[in-house]
Amino acid sequence: MHQSIGKKNKIIIYLLFLFILSTTSAKFINDKKKLSSLIAKINITGLSERKNLEILNNLNNLLYRSIFVIREDEIRKILKKHNIIQEFSIKKIYPSTLNIEIKPTKFIARVSNNGQYLVGANGKLIEDKNNNELLPYIFGEFNSLNFLSFKQNIEKSIFSFSNLKTLYFFPSGRWDILTDNDILIKLPQEHIIASLNLSKKLIDNDNFKDNKLIDLRVKNHLVTK
Repeated sequence: MHQSIGKKNKIIIYLLFLFILSTTSAKFINDKKKLSSLIAKINITGLSERKNLEILNNLNNLLYRSIFVIREDEIRKILKKHNIIQEFSIKKIYPSTLNIEIKPTKFIARVSNNGQYLVGANGKLIEDKNNNELLPYIFGEFNSLNFLSFKQNIEKSIFSFSNLKTLYFFPSGRWDILTDNDILIKLPQEHIIASLNLSKKLIDNDNFKDNKLIDLRVKNHLVTK
């Protein structure tokens, strides 16, 4: 009888030992999986070494967090703070790496009241003290939405933005432009594309080759000088 009880106790102890061992093993494997899925490396490419490093520092709080729970919106929110960025792509390389590829915006103009600020094709202002590109100047209070809307109109017309030397923005919402051959065009508030097309045709017409002013501010009224 005592021998039978002792045998049963041994079996119970053995089963308990197996249970503890399997539980510990499962926990170890689970912990190992968790550790292997923590972000250990973030690669930033596409910008200058200094700018890549700056963005990497902004993303340091993502390190050692699970790659499975990091939301792309969280990364996008940080990246969008950098005006130099036109586009970007985010790739999760499992188990523990983030690859972020950035396309910088193209500089298309310079703000007149502060030459250190450039205007990107994304409509944002970027500070760059060392940039020496020959870019058109924008005079007047800069407004990103107005500027992008006006630039889209230029792109839809037969004019080319690259042919402009200066852009003047007025509080009324109207624009004047100075071409690279020093012809001043005073545009109306409406019918911008049609006005740009007419101006370009006049500039290309030999009968107007000596004119340096095209005034289209008044509807159905053309003044050239």
